[in-house]
Amino acid sequence: MNHERHDDSKRRIGWALVLAAVYMAAEVVGGVLANSLALLADAGHMAIDVAALGLALWAMKLTERPATPERTYGYHRAEILAALANGAILVAISVYIFYEAYQRLREPPDVIGGIMLLVAVGGLIVNAVGMWLLQEHRHESLNVRGAWLHVVGDALGSVGVIVGAMLVLLFGWMWADPVAGAVIGTLILYGSWKLLAESVNVLMAASPSDIDSAAVRAAFEKVAGVEDVHDLHVWTLTPRRPLLTAHVTMVPGADVGQTLDELGRICRNDFGVRHCTIQPEWKGNQECEPCE
Repeated sequence: MNHERHDDSKRRIGWALVLAAVYMAAEVVGGVLANSLALLADAGHMAIDVAALGLALWAMKLTERPATPERTYGYHRAEILAALANGAILVAISVYIFYEAYQRLREPPDVIGGIMLLVAVGGLIVNAVGMWLLQEHRHESLNVRGAWLHVVGDALGSVGVIVGAMLVLLFGWMWADPVAGAVIGTLILYGSWKLLAESVNVLMAASPSDIDSAAVRAAFEKVAGVEDVHDLHVWTLTPRRPLLTAHVTMVPGADVGQTLDELGRICRNDFGVRHCTIQPEWKGNQECEPCE
């Protein structure tokens, strides 16, 4: 992400944070007055959003720090840690919503549908603005996508609360409130699972989903001057920063410079990896034990 896009993402997350914080307070008050689990669940999720957006903003600021001798890759992984934390928090809040919904389904309390509906409509408007703010940048990092998912979860939650409020107002179905809360929890859980999985894959140095390491190996082995490829590793510093290292056994007499140039071109042009480290070796002179 270039500097201007990075700054724009920060500004948008900052505005989304302010909107979430202001309306969180309104939802807490409305949830208490209406005695609505769905509304309180949505308010609780929005409270988590405030923390998550703040965490995302902090992580983006942290990545601006330069690399140091101790942290030679800099602080880019801070965004992955923030995304992982956001995903875990979303799962935790979903589990709590399920528990509360179960308790209320057993004994549905009286709910004031009018207040519930009014606050939920306001929440939907606020979350729609937050989604619009983050929409353009959601594919640029897991961190921004995690923040966007939080806002989307809140928007879906507001829709669920509106539906529950309408059922309470029109038919007096008090059980609609905990059911709406459970639906919100399910949607939040679904949206957070992929975020968690991708964050863990990055931290475990898994190969990115769009790069086939077997295809990289096959492409390398077709290059003139290459006899064998081993210790090939493809991973990501962040999802948009793939890295590659490989040890290449050279054919005796091969032009090392020309071969390495061709391997570098394959990395950049065929697989989109601009940061690759390739170590040339000769048979019988390998200096490392294969890690595979």
